[in-house]
Amino acid sequence: MLTAVTGINWGDEGKGRVIDLLAEQADVVVRYQGGNNAGHTVVTENGKFVLNLLPSGILHPNVVCVLGDGMVVDLEHLAGEIRQICEKGVNVTKENLKLSKRATISMPWHRIQDELEEDRLAKTGSAFGSTRRGIAYAYSDKYRKKTLRLGDLLHLDDPAVQNRLKTMLEAKNLELGGCYHQEPMSFSALLTWCEKQSELFGDYICDTGAWLDSALSAGKKVVLEAQLGAMRDIDYGIFPYTSSSSTISAYGPIGAGIPGRALDHVVGVLKAYSTCVGAGPFAAEKAMPEEWLNELREAGGEFGAATGRPRRVGPFDAVASRYGLTCQNADKIALTKLDVLSSLKEIPLIVAYQKGSHRTVTFDPTEDLDQYTPVVETLPGWQKDISGCRTYAELPDEAKEYIKTLEHLLNHEIQFISVGARRDQYLIKGEWF
Repeated sequence: MLTAVTGINWGDEGKGRVIDLLAEQADVVVRYQGGNNAGHTVVTENGKFVLNLLPSGILHPNVVCVLGDGMVVDLEHLAGEIRQICEKGVNVTKENLKLSKRATISMPWHRIQDELEEDRLAKTGSAFGSTRRGIAYAYSDKYRKKTLRLGDLLHLDDPAVQNRLKTMLEAKNLELGGCYHQEPMSFSALLTWCEKQSELFGDYICDTGAWLDSALSAGKKVVLEAQLGAMRDIDYGIFPYTSSSSTISAYGPIGAGIPGRALDHVVGVLKAYSTCVGAGPFAAEKAMPEEWLNELREAGGEFGAATGRPRRVGPFDAVASRYGLTCQNADKIALTKLDVLSSLKEIPLIVAYQKGSHRTVTFDPTEDLDQYTPVVETLPGWQKDISGCRTYAELPDEAKEYIKTLEHLLNHEIQFISVGARRDQYLIKGEWF
């Protein structure tokens, strides 16, 4: 069985939590796009884990994790991430972590380019809110065919690979020197860096696509893990305030390295309210006063897993969520962080957008979304602690009404509801898996 777990909105919906739960019954978990520009947070009996590159399934000893073809991989960051979780007792070996030979390497200069360009744009007030991790530049060079793939690390003595390294280094030195006045990098230093990465990760690199295809043929349960959400997709998101890869579930099999396989299920993950990291239109933060937004941010601990930046927050946005749900084609919905709303006397919901006399319930990311203001309706809050609820019947009536309203607005049943950060703080409603 092949299941994708994707974000319906801007990302940070709690996908890591859902994947961690599904991984209990899975054999394989695969990251299929993105890099270390965002993170998944999982709380276990061993503490809090923030994972930027490693799939959330790495916390389960019987799960094999894969970094797929569609990713860009910062190997220095990966080494640090592995070291950190090993210090907490998690075992990482070539048996439970496999790196695709087709995945793109985030080279040393990509992060430098990102930092320098974001600094330059910040001076003009036109920065995109980059994480400064070099992801856009790695993807750019991937499509320019001016970077290495992980499999190249296994053939560094090959003259063809060395010639490619020399060609890309020459171009990059011209670019960094001409645009940013950076000192050139030498070929010997670059080759030494590559040799070090090969020594560290050579045993992990393989044809993961062929391995996954065999696993599926053998009846294994495979979960595909997306990064970010539909609003950050390079094609269907709010351009140019997007990631540089496809976050859409349909891309999952391609980015995983198994383009001939079809998804059996798509789990779309939503928060019980809206959050967003980075620049760009975000109607939800216009819906409520700043004091209300700050209280929600603190209650939800809304700070980026990768960067620590405060997330932009607001009420649940049904207009954006319907669009994201359509993009992801989810047949299952997981709703996270319902407990964060427990203190509210009234709970606001965005049901439409208004621009002058024009009201719409349709989300169009190609419109000038900053021109729209949210239309808000409210529901009574439950003002009770729900963190101990383990069945839908145990929820207060007001919480049930909130969920039913979301289901009506989305025209879709919600099957999974989280009521706390711990692994056991969730309940199932309807048919899950």
